[in-house]
Amino acid sequence: MHARLWGAVRVVAAVSLAVGLGACGQSGESGGSGGNASGKQLKIGLLLPGYGGATRWAQFDRPMIEAKIKELCGDCTVEYADAGLNAANQQQQAEVMIIEGADVLILASVNSQSIRSTINKARQANVPVVAYDHLAEGPISAYVGFDARRIGELQGEALLKALGDRAHDSQIVMMNGDPINPDAREFKMGALSVLEGKVKIGKAYDTPGWEIETAHGNMTDAIADLGADRIDGVYAANDWLASGVISALKAAHIKPLPPVVGQDAILSGLQRIVSGEQYMTVYKPYKRQAGAAVELALALGRGEGLDRIAKDTVSSPTTKDIPAVVLPPVAVTRHNIKETVVKDGLYTIDQICTPEVKRACDEAGLTS
Repeated sequence: MHARLWGAVRVVAAVSLAVGLGACGQSGESGGSGGNASGKQLKIGLLLPGYGGATRWAQFDRPMIEAKIKELCGDCTVEYADAGLNAANQQQQAEVMIIEGADVLILASVNSQSIRSTINKARQANVPVVAYDHLAEGPISAYVGFDARRIGELQGEALLKALGDRAHDSQIVMMNGDPINPDAREFKMGALSVLEGKVKIGKAYDTPGWEIETAHGNMTDAIADLGADRIDGVYAANDWLASGVISALKAAHIKPLPPVVGQDAILSGLQRIVSGEQYMTVYKPYKRQAGAAVELALALGRGEGLDRIAKDTVSSPTTKDIPAVVLPPVAVTRHNIKETVVKDGLYTIDQICTPEVKRACDEAGLTS
């Protein structure tokens, strides 16, 4: 399955404990048995890239993964590390976990290529790796994530819908993600498959590190080069970049704001959607992703097969036919916030509808 998505992807010694794990924590309380085939309790390493404390990794992925481990395997222990967006840090953190006896790793890589040597070391130590959200290179044992190209398609489709009949005369700016991230390339390819030939792409930028400040600066340059009245829409690879784009548009006193699309359904992004500053975002049901990752990790740690869990396969430049769980993303606009992120329990109406956006929430029917 998903050969269209993944077949086209072209992704590109002992370590000091003091340097290694950085910000770490352990959990493991009452619940089901976590023993592997030898009877030893499982030790699970959880490595996340770290895009800041207010992003999805800290808000959703880590607590959801740890909660699911506690639910399914109360005797398991979890060793957590945040890479701080530094690929070298993440390599050290993973290698320390391997040295310290992790049975399985759940890894959302900072750099899918540079982590390859560390994944090779994990394989040599018989430590299976579940690639989480980012398809890492090297001999990973399983992958769980979302259809990245479909995410880009949803963003492109939403932007065309927002532009309506004037799309063929419109000019847009593309604020793409980090070029080292394979998913970011798939987002861009998906968006381009929808947008090319339908609108003029006046400027396109990559955003190393997914930095808001870089997006703001690039958007400021695009306004200067194209003209404030010649930007009809903006593709932003995620909601963080969308915030930088919108701040630059507002600083240039552009009214009304052109439609801006994003991704990740972060709280501030949803509030911008309610208030009309951002047109849409893409919601990725994180709870399903976290649950699948834990099920894969526990099965691998116990030496069990993955057929019951992984119904798909994906391929990286180094590894073919990786067992995978590939989940569908969901487009979110002002009109379906209740039926998506609120219904799934990602946020409550009270969390979204703060005093600053209360009137907009009332107008959108969220508070009725």
